[in-house]
Amino acid sequence: MEILLIRHGQSEADLLDVHEGRADFPLTELGRAQAEKMANYVSTNFPADVILASPLKRAKETALILQNKLDCEIKFEPDLMEFNNGVLAGLSREEARLKYPLPKGGRPIFEPIQEGESELEFRFRAERVFHKILFEYKDVKRIAIVSHGGMISNLLKSFLKLPIDTDYAFITGDTGIHLLLQKEDKRIIKFLNNLSHLTGDFN
Repeated sequence: MEILLIRHGQSEADLLDVHEGRADFPLTELGRAQAEKMANYVSTNFPADVILASPLKRAKETALILQNKLDCEIKFEPDLMEFNNGVLAGLSREEARLKYPLPKGGRPIFEPIQEGESELEFRFRAERVFHKILFEYKDVKRIAIVSHGGMISNLLKSFLKLPIDTDYAFITGDTGIHLLLQKEDKRIIKFLNNLSHLTGDFN
């Protein structure tokens, strides 16, 4: 089974410099153009049999653009949503810094943000949805998962069986693509954060 992890295109929050997370901003015009290029690239090189996507607008729009190219089944999975950042959602970074300053040394991974979730809960959610996908779609040749940077980073940690308190993180650019191969006896990363569809460099 091949797994395509795909981040959404640029959202309006990227231009406003606010904490996004669960704030539900749509794609920008550039974000939609990025999604179109990604969809063309995926449909030509890695056509998926099914798409699973976060229901937040920026991911949903990206996934629907991809579905239009692939003409395949699409399902929206709430567990693929971005980190639940509670009271920070939609706040400017300056306002958030003043109203909800981080404790000295940072917030412990087990402590949830006000009205949100903890980093530990976020990782467990990624583990749950990743194993659910492996079980429910084990007979699918290739699946595309359209989600968010933080969730994709945690899905990659789950795929690699990294410990909960790992210092590793994985960055994904707008419409960046990661291709994973799940075999019975091994897990293979074919590539990470492929952005060649945006540059036109397919070599």
